[in-house]
Amino acid sequence: MNEWPTRRLVDLCDPDRGITYGIVKVGDFVAGGVPVIRGGDIRENTIVFSDEKRVSLEVSNQFKRTIIRGGEILINLISEPGHCAIAPESLRGANVSRDVAVISLGKEVDHNYICYFLKSKVAIDWLNARMQGSVTQKINLGTLKELPVPLPDFSAQAKISSFLGFFDEKIELNRQMNETLEVMARAIFREWFVNFGPTRRKIDGASDPVEIMGGLVADAERAEQLADLFPTNFGENGLPEGWESKGLDQIADFLNGLALQKYPATNDTHNIPVVKIAELRNGITPKSGRASRAIPEKYIVKDGDFLFSWSGSLLAKFWTEGEGALNQHLFKVTSNHYPKWFYSLWVQHYMPEFQQIAASKATTMGHIQRNHLTAATAACPPPNAVQIMGVIFDPIVSRTIHNEIENRTLATTRDLLLPKLMSDEIRLEEAAEALEAAQ
Repeated sequence: MNEWPTRRLVDLCDPDRGITYGIVKVGDFVAGGVPVIRGGDIRENTIVFSDEKRVSLEVSNQFKRTIIRGGEILINLISEPGHCAIAPESLRGANVSRDVAVISLGKEVDHNYICYFLKSKVAIDWLNARMQGSVTQKINLGTLKELPVPLPDFSAQAKISSFLGFFDEKIELNRQMNETLEVMARAIFREWFVNFGPTRRKIDGASDPVEIMGGLVADAERAEQLADLFPTNFGENGLPEGWESKGLDQIADFLNGLALQKYPATNDTHNIPVVKIAELRNGITPKSGRASRAIPEKYIVKDGDFLFSWSGSLLAKFWTEGEGALNQHLFKVTSNHYPKWFYSLWVQHYMPEFQQIAASKATTMGHIQRNHLTAATAACPPPNAVQIMGVIFDPIVSRTIHNEIENRTLATTRDLLLPKLMSDEIRLEEAAEALEAAQ
């Protein structure tokens, strides 16, 4: 194994900008102001920020060195190291908060290579050993500047970052595909089950009552079969004739999680990660708790289960992080009578209302109650109609779950290869051959 020379991170930076953190006191947010990137906005090599978090131009200009030009590395200084991303040109003019450092690199290094190194186990372990703070652990700026970076020649840097970039590109493509599929599914769901568009168009004499399907069903016979599922008039209950109104708790079972401190992990081979609200939002991390796998089977979460956090930050999604233990404040949603697509889309339909209910609570942690599930009614076609409608929705749900699981595999493979490539423990050619053989 070759020993690459190392240089301090600060020595690889643009001397005019270097490494610095952002706005110390953000103050009140200003509509239409300068976007502010915070530490929690940086995840999985991407930067996703809230458009509401903006400051005045005057406040931003007090921290000109961290005004983004595009191409800088942004790294979260709070909590666990390793969360960083390269600022895209689209963020030019934005700024960052104090819990984010802007690393402005020089031209003699490959920026992607350095960003990948900051996510490597070598860098994370080095920074973890030097974290400071009694309450909130953080990376000291002076420490970050001293981080030793293994530096092959520029050509090798570019090849390594390009190889690792393959994984991130595929992950991003899957993410974009899922975003598109979810928008499509919700649009069709709203048209069919909320607006009752096909029935209304039948009443108006339209020749294509399920026009929103677009190109989803190329088979004319199948399209006609779907159109036949929608009645030609409304019943006295205001729904398409033959449809019923049921509360969410009638179409699905909402299993609340356990107080898992009563099921402590016993050993490394017979425990599973605890799925709390943080894991539902960010996935399993080294900081996730562990519980004994001896909990009742129904409280074990598996890939494809639909989870719903009913307190704090309300969120609902399909779980794709492997086995876990369902913690309290989370529902595992299942049904013996309706398919996943049906009850999951109804829960998502009511999420804005549930979030508003939780936000209006005067307690420290807003939440919804089971009576809110009863009051949230779903328009339910006859069972045979729901089954046939699955020709549209089932493939979308299956594909989104598949893409998320594939992303987990891609990220794991990338993270396993990353430290080996960075330390020259494995050659790029060997990694490429192994990847090709696995595909």
